[in-house]
Amino acid sequence: MLKIDRELFMKMALVEAKKAFEIGEIPVGALCVYNNKIIATGHNRIIIDNDPTAHAEIVTIRTACKIMGNYRLKDVEFYVTVEPCPMCISALINARVACLIFGAYSDKWGYMTKFKMDDSLWNHKMKIYGGILSSDSKLLLRDFFKKLR
Repeated sequence: MLKIDRELFMKMALVEAKKAFEIGEIPVGALCVYNNKIIATGHNRIIIDNDPTAHAEIVTIRTACKIMGNYRLKDVEFYVTVEPCPMCISALINARVACLIFGAYSDKWGYMTKFKMDDSLWNHKMKIYGGILSSDSKLLLRDFFKKLR
C-alpha cells in the first residue's frame, strides 16, 4: 500500500493558490490525486473567466473528469487550500470523490464552519480531513486581502 503524504500534496495545492494570488484572484488552489499521483490542478479563476462558478474546486473537478473520461472521480483524493463552500462541496459529492483534504477552515463560506451542512443527509460519503497546513493557507489569504486594502 502506498503511503500518502498529505502535507506534500497540500503544499502543491498552495502553489496553485499562489497562482491565483498572482492574477488577482482570491488565493485558493486545488488538486486531484489518483493512485498517489496528481491528475489535475486548478485555482480560482472567477474574475479572469467572468464565471462565478470558477472556484478552484470546480476548475479542478472539470479537468479531472476530462482526464479520467468520467464524471465520477471514484478513488480520487481531493486537496483544496480552504474549506469548500456549499457549491463546491456539492460538486465534490456529485463527483463521488473518495476523500477531501482541506487547509484552512472558513467562517465566511465554509460548508460546515459557516453553513453547518449536515453530512448525514449526503447521498455519498467521503472521508474528510481539515486543517492540513491551515496556517499557510490563512497567511496567504491574509496577505491577499491586506494587499487589497
